[in-house]
Amino acid sequence: MNIALWIAQGLLAAVFLGSGFLKSTQTKEKMIATGQTGVAPFPLPVIRVVAALEIAAALGLIVPRLTGIAPVLTPLAAIGLAAVMIGAAVAHWSLREYKQVFGANMLLLLVCLFVALGRF
Repeated sequence: MNIALWIAQGLLAAVFLGSGFLKSTQTKEKMIATGQTGVAPFPLPVIRVVAALEIAAALGLIVPRLTGIAPVLTPLAAIGLAAVMIGAAVAHWSLREYKQVFGANMLLLLVCLFVALGRF
């Protein structure tokens, strides 16, 4: 179980570190053009805050458990990212992008919940 949790944490960290980096460096138009259409309903400052939260949570998935310092932050980071995925699902739903909701958003949400439950 521990190995599965580490794999899930690593995959989530990679996905959200990449997503956060792109959201923090690209224009809104570029994000939409490259497929991150869920940002469309939000102003750029909100997108930048979400980017910072994604990067912080990606680090929170790995560093606390790896160092043994405040390991309770790992499941809390997973819960935070689950909340981000709920928000992303709502945004994609409002855009009528149902494949995105039932595909990537729900998959990432379930992996976040797996890590949260497994690490608590």
